[in-house]
Amino acid sequence: MTNPKGPMEALNSAMAPPHADISCEILVIGGGPAGSTIATLLAERGRNVVLLEKATHPRFHIGESLLPLNLPLFEQLGVREEIERIGMVKFGVEFVSPWHGDPVTLDFANAWDKAFPYAYQVRRSDFDHILFKNAVAKGAVAHEGCKVTGIEFHTGAGATVTAVDEAQITRQFRTQFVVDASGRDTFLANHFGIKKRDKKHNSAAIFGHFSGATRLAGKAEGHISIFWFDHGWFWFIPLSDGATSIGAVCWPYYMKSRKTDPAQFFLDTIALCPALVERLKDAQLISPVTATGNYSYTASRTAGQNYLLLGDAFAFIDPVFSSGVFLAMNSAFIGADTVAACLDTPQQAARALKAFDATMRRGPKIFSWFIYRVTTPTLRDLFLRPSNFFRLEEAMLSLLAGDIFRGTPLGLRLLVFKAVYYFNNLIHLKQSLTAWKKRKRAIRDLETVAITGQEI
Repeated sequence: MTNPKGPMEALNSAMAPPHADISCEILVIGGGPAGSTIATLLAERGRNVVLLEKATHPRFHIGESLLPLNLPLFEQLGVREEIERIGMVKFGVEFVSPWHGDPVTLDFANAWDKAFPYAYQVRRSDFDHILFKNAVAKGAVAHEGCKVTGIEFHTGAGATVTAVDEAQITRQFRTQFVVDASGRDTFLANHFGIKKRDKKHNSAAIFGHFSGATRLAGKAEGHISIFWFDHGWFWFIPLSDGATSIGAVCWPYYMKSRKTDPAQFFLDTIALCPALVERLKDAQLISPVTATGNYSYTASRTAGQNYLLLGDAFAFIDPVFSSGVFLAMNSAFIGADTVAACLDTPQQAARALKAFDATMRRGPKIFSWFIYRVTTPTLRDLFLRPSNFFRLEEAMLSLLAGDIFRGTPLGLRLLVFKAVYYFNNLIHLKQSLTAWKKRKRAIRDLETVAITGQEI
């Protein structure tokens, strides 16, 4: 069921008189990829959905690299052609290490399932706007510039959500079901006091956009490049308008060493990676430099009787595998089915919520094992000396493509990969122990101070 009105008409019709209470069946907090996706899916089913977004689209956001398994989701949402128009085609990933020889490139076309050979790099302002407009076009009632400030759950009877718009007018929304897609604002996790920092991966990031960066040649122009250096790793993400997103993910001790302004500190950090310096020798910084402190976290639960946490509202992990947008959108698809089950067949709600919880935890769990070890010499060696013995390279490429929810038979291969990792650790025990001690010092519990308030 779609809204017969156009997007702007729907937005205008959504505006209620000042201070008036608004009732809806489902209220979604956050108009990013997770929120816009679930709002679209539920509105298409004829649900009465209200979507609240604190900012006004288009708005800046980091996280520009998508995965091949995003593409089927775009197809189901009906936005694939629009994403293609704004996207830079990404056929693979390049790994660059100062402790190895030549860079290594891995192509998604060599994954287990050859049907997903590419993804896209996108400006998130444009990408998120496309998804948001699609939600409105499909029937969701959207309020932009509307920040949620409070919530009260009613026993067995939904919740009342309080929000303040840009005119400082307070509104109340009475709803049967709340979907938290607030991203790193983690609205419900904070409300319930269930958000926990991930002490296994205590990192911080600093980033900006450049013009004139040297890209790879030919078909590889849109590849994401990962550069390791002494204090962490860099991303290099080419965008279709000629800009390149550059970011450094570092240990907290390094970020706390800053004694200059953010831009200079960022440039000084880039100078520590000669391979990246070479790619940026003719480049100019064209955006403000932004940073964020300890950003890996998880909530202790994913759902309750009348609410769900989607994507980053539940957990955020290091972005080295570009998994954020994919996990957020995938959570919205399973979340839409879960909300429908809870509302339509309450006797099946417990089963639906259990399945939702399992799916939400599966993605971060699979990615996290590799992310926790991505700066270790052993894992770098395995990535930079790839072998398809027992189809291990194909399995790893499928992981990097996001193919972890469709039943692709990766489990045994990933177990073998882990066994190879631990075996190599034993062979190079001294090196492994040194790296383990260094990591333990690096992730010690420091109160990292973000250079600015912008989040990744």
